[in-house]
Amino acid sequence: MRRYREYIVKERRKSSVKNVNLDNIGLVDLHLHLDGSLSLETVKELMCMQGIKNENTDEELLKRLQVSHECKDLNEYLEKFEYPLTLLQTGEALSFAVYKLIEELKSEGIIYAEIRFAPQLHTKKGMSQKMAVEAAVRGLNQSSLDAGLILCCMRGNDNHAENMETVETAEKYLGKGVVAIDLAGAEGLFPTKDFRDIFELAREKHIPFTIHAGEADNPTSVEYALKFGAKRIGHGVRSVENADTLKKLSYGGITLELCPTSNLNTNIYENINEYPIKKLMDAGVKVTINTDNMMVSGTDIKKELTMLADTFGFDEDDIIDFERNAIMAAFTSASHKEKLLRLL
Repeated sequence: MRRYREYIVKERRKSSVKNVNLDNIGLVDLHLHLDGSLSLETVKELMCMQGIKNENTDEELLKRLQVSHECKDLNEYLEKFEYPLTLLQTGEALSFAVYKLIEELKSEGIIYAEIRFAPQLHTKKGMSQKMAVEAAVRGLNQSSLDAGLILCCMRGNDNHAENMETVETAEKYLGKGVVAIDLAGAEGLFPTKDFRDIFELAREKHIPFTIHAGEADNPTSVEYALKFGAKRIGHGVRSVENADTLKKLSYGGITLELCPTSNLNTNIYENINEYPIKKLMDAGVKVTINTDNMMVSGTDIKKELTMLADTFGFDEDDIIDFERNAIMAAFTSASHKEKLLRLL
């Protein structure tokens, strides 16, 4: 069994390691998917709200929501989104799910988060993308935690119109809960280079964006994301496979949204000791630490930071640097960043 799996099952729910006390640091999560982060309690409440009888034990329900240690790749990982998406097809459910997730983040010491979801995946029962976004914004506004929404366009070969609608919807709600757009999905099957027009439209409308790249695909995917104008890259870990890509990230001041446990789940790396965070830092690349999918990966922000501190010897100053990078890369105003830096 892989060493990282042995690490994960250890009793490591403490919030401090060595000289790091995470309870004293304001934490930020920039890469967090709504449908992959519903807690077991939230899932059961959503089922009850919609009259769905729960005939599963908690263990059985977890198997539908969380990857096993035998997960083969990103495509298998993405299968775990199927069931939670069925529970998020009404405005009431979306609002409730966003609110619950934000309250959970607040309890974990998060001071700012950007939650992403794909409105086009929430239209199975009659909601439009606009209605889905409005519902998510209502949930956002119910909480006192600073947070924003990133709308995901989806990789595919038959949803071009839906992706363009997502960009148009983002423009309508930009500054009203929505902070940016993204491109998510099966990167290995649908290359980043095929989605240029999404980001041309986003630039035309002055919509900030991040792009999932360099996760299931090689550094070429990151190169295209940079050509499109991305200032942040979701994952981007495979950039270490190309020295020129690393230089472009460093010289361009591009921030990577690293999600360590997720990358281990999808078999990009077999062992946490292989994780290239130090190679990226040594190359001058700005990195942030994020959860990706709290339920699917069975993680939270403190677990991610503790695992890295334990493995690579990061101290409190390093953690603060990660959080400062996240604040400076956040899709928010300069004045808001100043406020967050004071909280940090």
